[in-house]
Amino acid sequence: MKVLQVNSVCGIGSTGRIATDIHNILIEQGHESYIAYGRDLPKNCDNAIRIGTRIDNYTHVAKTRVLDKHGFGSKKATIEFIDKVKELDPDIIHLHNIHGYYINVEILFDYLKEANKPVVWTLHDCWSFTGHCAYFDYVGCNKWKRGCYGCPEKKAYPSSIIYDNSKDNYRRKKEIFTGIKNLNIVTPSQWLANLVQQSFLKEYPVKVINNGIDLDVFKPTESDFMKKNNIENKFVILGVASIWDRRKGLKYFIELAKMLHEDEVIILVGLSEKQKKGLPNNIIGITRTNNVSELASIYSIADVFVNPTLEDNFPTTNLESLACGTPVITFNTGGSPESIGLNCGFSIENKSTLELFTHIQKIKGGKLIRKECLNRSKIFDKNKCINLYIKLYKLI
Repeated sequence: MKVLQVNSVCGIGSTGRIATDIHNILIEQGHESYIAYGRDLPKNCDNAIRIGTRIDNYTHVAKTRVLDKHGFGSKKATIEFIDKVKELDPDIIHLHNIHGYYINVEILFDYLKEANKPVVWTLHDCWSFTGHCAYFDYVGCNKWKRGCYGCPEKKAYPSSIIYDNSKDNYRRKKEIFTGIKNLNIVTPSQWLANLVQQSFLKEYPVKVINNGIDLDVFKPTESDFMKKNNIENKFVILGVASIWDRRKGLKYFIELAKMLHEDEVIILVGLSEKQKKGLPNNIIGITRTNNVSELASIYSIADVFVNPTLEDNFPTTNLESLACGTPVITFNTGGSPESIGLNCGFSIENKSTLELFTHIQKIKGGKLIRKECLNRSKIFDKNKCINLYIKLYKLI
């Protein structure tokens, strides 16, 4: 098989690493594999194809910020890319994030309808079936079910500062994204699969394939982190995010810090330098790390991983924590609770700091077993998950 994946980034970020993981296993199994990407530098892929230039990205950003027409810029870049696709002539086209300021969705889908090739489309969020936003849980909006207008998330990603074009975006997306003969949708969570089946994409078959992680990297890992930070006798509460924005729940950790006992400490990974300033004394702030072995060692020393996410699909941080033997506490948000099995953590319905503190104390009391977390994580071995994709390729 010759497979072409399309994603905003290649080899970086969660979706970029998923794409390169699929690519590398395809190559190992003797298939041809290519990844087309729109931003930043590619990693871990010899056959990477850049769509457009940095100037194209900036122009697409401007069109989004002013006119709220995200996905409808990058015309020239997309036409040139389609010429490359025709020359490459892949057997399978696998779409990931087609938002991210780099591709024109109308031109792309006109080609897909004309080419009539098998298409797999992995949805990593809700952008494909809304008039603007990638998530709507935070504001409790259900307009996407019947037609968007007056978007309450206009300033959320992909942010529009001036105009609200959500009504027209919804109409155009519905027309563009429907009517492809051989398109199969994949979602990492059952939660997102259920939403797709309520949206205008319901005409397509939907399959759940969980995000996977590298169990050779994320595993119980020894380090001197506790000694270096003088927390050897502390109960460690960990939070990890690539960006600590509104929806990741940073405020809960700040509030939680006021409730902790003397023998308890919080570690937060992924903070900006600005966010690190002024933290309470019982929070250790760490900026984002791309060193996965270092990250695994931090998961390993933690007694509990807390993920107070307010909007999410199927966060890989939960899986990484389990694979290092650390139980997870998360809010019942999106697909986040789906990763937690029996004796591996708690899903909290009531999004409150007091509930988080109460459940942290339950884990501190020895209610959960690290061995159960390790066993649970085996379900999310990236090799198993990627082979499900390859099985789907062959099927279609």
